[in-house]
Amino acid sequence: MAETLHVFAGPGPEIRRIEIDRPWAWLSAGWNDMLAAPRISLACGALVAVASVALAATLLVVDLPWLLLPMAAGFFLVAPLVAVGLYETSRRLEAGERPTLAGALGAVRRHLGPLANLGVVLMLLHLLWVRVATLLFALFFDGAHPGWGTIIDTVFFSPASLPFLATGCLVGFMLACAAFAIGAVSIPMLLDRDAGVFAAIVTSIAAVRLNWRPMALWAALIVVFIAAGMATFFLGLAVAMPLIGHATWHAYRDLVVPVR
Repeated sequence: MAETLHVFAGPGPEIRRIEIDRPWAWLSAGWNDMLAAPRISLACGALVAVASVALAATLLVVDLPWLLLPMAAGFFLVAPLVAVGLYETSRRLEAGERPTLAGALGAVRRHLGPLANLGVVLMLLHLLWVRVATLLFALFFDGAHPGWGTIIDTVFFSPASLPFLATGCLVGFMLACAAFAIGAVSIPMLLDRDAGVFAAIVTSIAAVRLNWRPMALWAALIVVFIAAGMATFFLGLAVAMPLIGHATWHAYRDLVVPVR
């Protein structure tokens, strides 16, 4: 029998201890959900891809290409909230219900209060990261914000490049770890049961802490798939995002013991 951990002293969520290779099973289950609901999955993925392309194009048009890197990194901080419709689709498939695009998009409306509160937490982390990135540019490059013609040389080949990238990666890594711990299973939990935001966040952090090895693998896989999607000028997000979104639902179901 799998070992479990009670999150709170009284009645409340229980966390399972899982094997380190479980993230591969989540990806497999997520892929099956994509095949079972391809139009919904690809529609949600396409919305993310189009929004990402539009944001990147806007930054280039206004000659702020230096913001592309922090905004791309910040995507990992808010991605769990973006995938609400995918979690809902997987929940319905698991329950034997027929998923619909309207149902996937309506999941936010039905759980607007707690999702909005959790969204505020994740958005504050994202805004903090963008602010930190802006300050790092000002600190290491004497307040200059390089344009499209000089961004590559400035960021990667100037004397300040190495300390800038090292500091930025360290700060970004810490914020990403915080966002991952907060959002790993909290949003699927809010869709699945009548839980408060605080309980969902604490449960998510407890799940990551108890299973830090498989969750580290899961975080690495998320980074690889999303980064690959971004590397294709964001178009690959149309597939990578729904795959990770559906798989995250199965991660939640694997980690958090169902309500009895």
